Amino acid sequence: MGIQSEKSRVYMAPMAGITDYPFRHLVAACGSGNLITEMVAINAIQRHNPKSYQIADVSKENYPVTVQLVGNNPLLFTDAAKLVADLGAQEIDINMGCPVKKIVNNGCGSALMKDIPLAAKIIETTVKATPLKVSVKFRKGWDNDHVNAVEFAQMCEQSGAHRIAVHGRTRAQGYSGDADWNIIKEVKQAVKIPVIGNGDITTPQKAAEMIEKCGVDGVMIGRALLGNPWLLNKTHQYLEGGRAAADQTTSDIKKMLLKHLNLLIEYYGEKGGISISRKHISWYVRGLYEAKRFREQYTKLTDTDSIRKLIESYFTEVESR
Repeated sequence: MGIQSEKSRVYMAPMAGITDYPFRHLVAACGSGNLITEMVAINAIQRHNPKSYQIADVSKENYPVTVQLVGNNPLLFTDAAKLVADLGAQEIDINMGCPVKKIVNNGCGSALMKDIPLAAKIIETTVKATPLKVSVKFRKGWDNDHVNAVEFAQMCEQSGAHRIAVHGRTRAQGYSGDADWNIIKEVKQAVKIPVIGNGDITTPQKAAEMIEKCGVDGVMIGRALLGNPWLLNKTHQYLEGGRAAADQTTSDIKKMLLKHLNLLIEYYGEKGGISISRKHISWYVRGLYEAKRFREQYTKLTDTDSIRKLIESYFTEVESR
């Protein structure tokens, strides 16, 4: 696999239920970019939860992968950091930005932006526990009345973080509204460690725009990758060469969808793989002819052979138009 991470300024955003091994494998096959796992709960690791171990185990991937940890107990971060290092992590990222209710209600994710001393202790503990580089991902703040990204970034730097990624939305915003690139610029100006900008990067051109406007060291792409595993490499190529790659053909989309399906079934088993594939196919065919009808037919099928036949017949119909 020819992916190069250290030379790329483009980062995959960690997304629960999305950036699993099958998806990372597809993105890696496309070319350059920095890859990251779904978030791994440190308390689930302590309980030896099989699913969490599966997410954290990147030892069989022949390209660099960052493992993201989420939690609020500094001592458990020590054990988790050592474990993921043994499981092949290239780097460790600490999630201090997730806005999901069940995460913040447990005092994790973006809730840590309200407890800077605890957040600092977590970073310091993790850095001491492992020789791996430790990065931190966080948000603009809790809400518009509590915007503390600059202060938080300075704390991350002082606590030993190697790099930070800033999402230009508050926890209260979730993923709605526009990302505030000005706060990302302010963070970049306030620290010396590398800063990665996150929020509203939907095209290679938008990535270049953020780097120019905010002065960041790199960009992080999230939801724009859904159904578009080519985007990380296309953005890398654009930033390094200034040329926009051609859009994928329907044939390209069909081949990628089939590869994704095969990897999901191989990784999760037929039942689990097919179930997970249903959300991905809706993203792959978004905007194509009769996509709604195809999605409705797809969700009714439960065996691999029938699904492959449906994909072939659907794309034959699309390409004949």
